[in-house]
Amino acid sequence: MKKAELVFIAYPGSGCIVSTVGIAKYLLTQHEHLFATVLVMKLPFHSTYDVVTYTQSLSSSSSSISKRINFIDLPQENTYADSIAADFLRQFLEDQKLHVKNAVAKLMDSRRSTCSDDSPRLTGFVVDVLCTTMIDVADEFGIPSYVFLTSGAGFLSLLFHLLQLHDEENVDPTQFKNDPTAELVVPGFLNRVPARVLPGVMLDKDLAPTMMGYARKIRGSKGIMVNTFMELESCAIRSLSDDDAKFPPVYPVGPILNLNAHPNIIGSDITKWLDDQPPSSVVFLCFGTIGSFSRDQVKEIAIALENSGVRFVWSLRKPPSKMAFAMPGNYADLEEILPKEFLDRTAEIGRIIGWAPQVDILSHQAVGGFVSHCGWNSTLKSLWFGVPIATLPLKSEQQLNAFELVKELGLGVEIKIDHRGCFYGGNEHSIVSAKEIELGIKRVMEVDSDTRKRVKEMSEKSRRALMDGGSSYSSLNDFIKTLMDGLP
Repeated sequence: MKKAELVFIAYPGSGCIVSTVGIAKYLLTQHEHLFATVLVMKLPFHSTYDVVTYTQSLSSSSSSISKRINFIDLPQENTYADSIAADFLRQFLEDQKLHVKNAVAKLMDSRRSTCSDDSPRLTGFVVDVLCTTMIDVADEFGIPSYVFLTSGAGFLSLLFHLLQLHDEENVDPTQFKNDPTAELVVPGFLNRVPARVLPGVMLDKDLAPTMMGYARKIRGSKGIMVNTFMELESCAIRSLSDDDAKFPPVYPVGPILNLNAHPNIIGSDITKWLDDQPPSSVVFLCFGTIGSFSRDQVKEIAIALENSGVRFVWSLRKPPSKMAFAMPGNYADLEEILPKEFLDRTAEIGRIIGWAPQVDILSHQAVGGFVSHCGWNSTLKSLWFGVPIATLPLKSEQQLNAFELVKELGLGVEIKIDHRGCFYGGNEHSIVSAKEIELGIKRVMEVDSDTRKRVKEMSEKSRRALMDGGSSYSSLNDFIKTLMDGLP
């Protein structure tokens, strides 16, 4: 039987890397004649976490898969110190095109040099939404392009809707920035979508045109794999699959998650402390790899935790320096940011850590609630482990995810759905109060709430979706069939 090879290109953020390597491995487990080459781009400020994630992705492959998956490191550029944020991504990816082209050319040459009919045929590019400019490179080689969306189907529905408004009705989405009462009727959503939860990039005059360009590239691809599953986002998926919608085929293949535990990273103190807590009694606060807060907001969160009386594990990160592309770090001394004697007063009920491996904590039986930024990977992990979310979004499409969780799906409780962190385009005076946070913590920790019951049900559905005959299992095999049928 002929063999097919896919080239995967992910934007080098930790979530994108994990999801892209995850879908590559998942595809290979489903078909023994599939091969994958992952092109690894490295940012000038590539974080330690990204490197750790990448290394673990390599080492965790089974022996049968490791022989069929290849990682190629692309040259690391260090010429962006003077770039402004709005131009950085565009400039970085355009510069990477040449490296991608060279890597693919060498790959194709190496395949030809074997002079064997048994050599895999390069069948397609798989790019994430931020790397759709690489479709130009695929076109140069005459190779089909597919998109792997690390966000949900709701975000894709919104993106296509805003593109249609822009191109067909001359509606500039940035006009909604100053109209907080505006609401949109978006295909795939049961409720009107408030403009205040639109992704920040769609409201930014510098960035919105770039996102529109991404949307056009996605719409022109041969197919879209989405990290979601039918049972979670059935309404959005069906709207995208409508024959009249004129979109590429959509394949819901999730949840694609990296579930490898990191017990040595947590530290024995936190593990032991969690082991000593009653089941579902601990609330976990974590805001992603880059999530951080101002001093005033940290104070409000601390007051909320203390007043709630709920046991907690809090991943608290130090905001980056004012350098354009620095990453958050850990506090050398927590006393400098927390209310006076907070650590002493909460010593029996809580622990504060720096970077947190979410899987290890969310999977622990002691954890009963999750205060989250609502990044899509974090959302899928929380649902997988049956832990309800209290929403406190910061950036990107997190506000839309929060809206979807709370208003559309009933799988989360609201602290805020439209909050934008002051380090991520929000107003530095827009502080979520301790009272709002405390209320959200208490609600998400309710033992017999309808939200908790729905989350437990969705947890079971997320696991069944990936089993033989499940919705995502079947969708992924439909995608593989399309690939294999297209082989020359």
